[in-house]
Amino acid sequence: MFTGLIEDVGTMRDIQRSSQDWRLVILCGLDLAQVREGDSIAVNGACLTVVARAGDAFTVEASAETVARTTFQELTTGARVNLERSLALSERLHGHLVQGHVDAVGRVVERNVRGRSVEIWFRVPEATGRYIVAKGSVAIDGVSLTVNAVRDTGDETRFAVNIIPHTRMKTTLDGLSVGTKVNVESDLIGRYVERLLAANKVSPSGGDRQMASGCIDTAWLKARGIV
Repeated sequence: MFTGLIEDVGTMRDIQRSSQDWRLVILCGLDLAQVREGDSIAVNGACLTVVARAGDAFTVEASAETVARTTFQELTTGARVNLERSLALSERLHGHLVQGHVDAVGRVVERNVRGRSVEIWFRVPEATGRYIVAKGSVAIDGVSLTVNAVRDTGDETRFAVNIIPHTRMKTTLDGLSVGTKVNVESDLIGRYVERLLAANKVSPSGGDRQMASGCIDTAWLKARGIV
């Protein structure tokens, strides 16, 4: 689990491709003495496992599935990537809960300078966009951002975020331009709520009739171990 607050921007030193998985060697400024093999690090928003360390670089593995579902297919040596180590339970949650499971590859469709900040519009498939709401949270290449506006256009969703000067300096997002592809992860709460509602609408029997009628109360939550 991550927070969407980027700790460092790394540089892709080497990409070892195979049909089964890829190995990515990343140069970074993280304190790698605190990183062990088997630890999780989010690379541009995708949760990957550290398999080796050497000096100021570390190596992670990306499965064929991960490569197919992210922007990793377009990574090149020298590319800059956002990095975040997994969240420790003793730390404050300054962003929002990010799983590191990329929902879709989005694309920049508009970029507008707003004073010292930049407003960027993205488009994603409707299957992902349905979980993106105005004033909610979204992770773009691993960066936790607040959604300013949402437009649904049939089979796709467009949404806008504002990139403040600090975020522009500390992440790769200042380099985004129209047409650039990004990893997008919607807020996980919406996905869980939809799944819960759908499951109960299918078989509204017994206590589930209460859920099907649209009424959620403390008793219903307690019966399912939620509270």
